[in-house]
This record gives sequence, C-alpha cells and structure tokens, in this order.
Amino acid sequence: MMTLPNHVVFLTFGTHRPVILMETSQLKWIDTHCHLYVQEFDADRDAMIRRAVSGGIGKMMLPNIDESSVPGMWNLVNHFPTQCFPMMGLHPCSVKADYEVILDRMEVEFGIREYTGVGETGIDLYWDKTFEKEQVKAFERHIRWAKEYDLPIIIHSRESLDLTIEVISSYQDGTLRGIFHCFSGSTEQVNKIDKLGFKVGIGGVVTYKKAGLAELLPEIPARMLVLETDSPYLSPVPHRGKRNEPIFMLEIAQKVAEVLNLDLSALADLTTANAEEVYGKKD
Repeated sequence: MMTLPNHVVFLTFGTHRPVILMETSQLKWIDTHCHLYVQEFDADRDAMIRRAVSGGIGKMMLPNIDESSVPGMWNLVNHFPTQCFPMMGLHPCSVKADYEVILDRMEVEFGIREYTGVGETGIDLYWDKTFEKEQVKAFERHIRWAKEYDLPIIIHSRESLDLTIEVISSYQDGTLRGIFHCFSGSTEQVNKIDKLGFKVGIGGVVTYKKAGLAELLPEIPARMLVLETDSPYLSPVPHRGKRNEPIFMLEIAQKVAEVLNLDLSALADLTTANAEEVYGKKD
C-alpha cells in the first residue's frame, strides 16, 4: 500500500477528456459494486465500459480499496463522468496498524470532491483476524462519515455478517442507509438487515450451484434487492474463473429473474429503483 505524508491530499491524474456514451439496450441496469480501476482492466478498460453501457449497464458504482486505488478511480470517473461514480473508504483487508493515519487523509477527501458513497468498508474475518479490533474501529469511523455526509455505506462482511449487523444496529437512528455487499446469509440475517433499512447486493454467487443463494432469494423482500458484479471478482456462470466485468451482470439478472419468476424488464425496474433509493438518481 502506498504511504503518503500527512499533509498530502489525493490528486486527480490523467488527461483523458470526458466520454459520453449512449445506451442501446432498452433495459436499464445499475452495477452497484465494481472495481473497474484495478490493473486487471488496464488492457481494455474503455472497451469494457463501452460493452457494459451498450448492454444497458448505464451506471457503475466504484467502491474504493485503499490509498493507491484513488488516482485510478478518479481517472476513470473523469473519463466516464456519466457512467462511473466514486466512493471513498478503506477496504477491511487493507486495515493495518496505521489505519487511523490513512483514514485521517481519506476524510480530507470529502471536503475536496464529491463522492457517491462511503466504502468499501466493513469487517473481513476470512483472510486474516490479526487486525479484527482495528477493522471494527475503522468500520465505525466509516459509519460516522456516512452519517455526517449523508452518504450510503457499502459493507463488506465476509465471515462477519452477524458482527457487521450488530455494529450497524448500534449506530442506526433512521439516518443510515446502504448495502450489504456480496450478500450470502440466512433468512434470519435478511430480516435483521431489512429492519435496519438496508439493501443486499446480489452478485455472481447466485449462479453457483452449491452456494445456496438462489434458494434464499425468494425469502428476500423485493425492496431489498440490488445487483452487483464486484468486478473483476466473482464472475457468474458461465464465466466463473475468468475476469468479471459489468456486462456479465446480465447473467446474474437472468438467474435472479428465473428464480423469482420475473421478466427481465420488471427486474431491471425494481433493482434500478432500489439502487437509486440508496445512491440517489445520477444524471
């Protein structure tokens, strides 16, 4: 991870002129969670965005990872200002002993530029529990940002869903909103998240036969559903094992529509409205 002096704020790099693309699909979708600024897209980023937009994925929400990802994220936003929307946060897997200093610098960003949300934040107890306490404290600071700046919070909860629900519950006063990204839980956890007024992000995992998410889908209230890809990760079938990208959200949508017995038009309207409830309408 890149380390910067305390007085340095993030700068926008690159000289690309803004590109305005027109959607050709009749159905309109929002990818609520994708990391399109990472190096996996360096070879064909513009073409990848164009594929998405031509397929009806007109809006792509970009949760941040760490300090090193900020310049690339803003390059992309500046190049595709009507399709790509940035967020600010420190991914829980990037939380280390120096997290407070990093978050101090990140907080400055909210006074400099406009962000669509807070995140990606949360708690990850799958890869490493070394900094669990620090992850919780960092998560709580992100929650305070969301409240202060009236922004949605995007939550990562791998092997920590009960704990993240508990932390959000302790802060929810009716002003917090957001998404439990890459949701894969139980009916009981769905009910708790629903009471908090949050959405759940459904991605490529719903197409995996042994994941159990497709079986849970009918138990999730329609008002809670948003779609995501988490690109370049978690590609849906039939692309599993390959790089994910926003156009593959159509496979995710097809599976969700099939399970819920909805036509794609109804699902597009539903999930787009739910995403706009979280993020607001983006021109």
